[in-house]
Amino acid sequence: MTKSLKTKILSAEQEYENHLHLTEARWFAVYTGYKREKKVVELLSKKGITAYVPLQQLTRHYTRKTRQVELPLISCYVFVNITQAQYVPVLETQFVQRFLKIRRNLLAIPEAEIDLLRRIVGEVTNVEIDPVGLHKGDEVEVIAGQLTGLKGVLVEKLGRQKLVVELKTLGYDLLMEVNPGHLRKLQPGSLS
Repeated sequence: MTKSLKTKILSAEQEYENHLHLTEARWFAVYTGYKREKKVVELLSKKGITAYVPLQQLTRHYTRKTRQVELPLISCYVFVNITQAQYVPVLETQFVQRFLKIRRNLLAIPEAEIDLLRRIVGEVTNVEIDPVGLHKGDEVEVIAGQLTGLKGVLVEKLGRQKLVVELKTLGYDLLMEVNPGHLRKLQPGSLS
């Protein structure tokens, strides 16, 4: 192999980021088998690894009964809070397929985004109030409840407001209904 080719390979390898730390536990997302999120959390907990799956409470109506179920907010993903030494044990866990990487980079998820997921599954409301002054496309902030401080864009106003929450690290937009009395209009450009 020529010296210039080795240099190119080494420089290409150095461009990738790995946020695993020797002593500081950080949050990462792992991709799991379909409908195996709860089992993965259970298996990781047995290994002493902190794992979290945001679950939403839903009502399912069947022919003869109605049942409350807990389903993952984001299907096939579990969040793990690990150090570098726990990376391989997580991968060796049954039903864990791989870590979520962005362009080959193993990026840590900020604690604030995990807290946001926890707040999102804790409060979703369907209240029909029409505060004056809010219009589709307005930048808004939640000023009450568990989602206080959350900012987004009002995308729909059909008797209720829906707020888009963008989790940039995960690359997801979450569409949710928020109590209109809990919203405050922001100055344009506040989200930038």
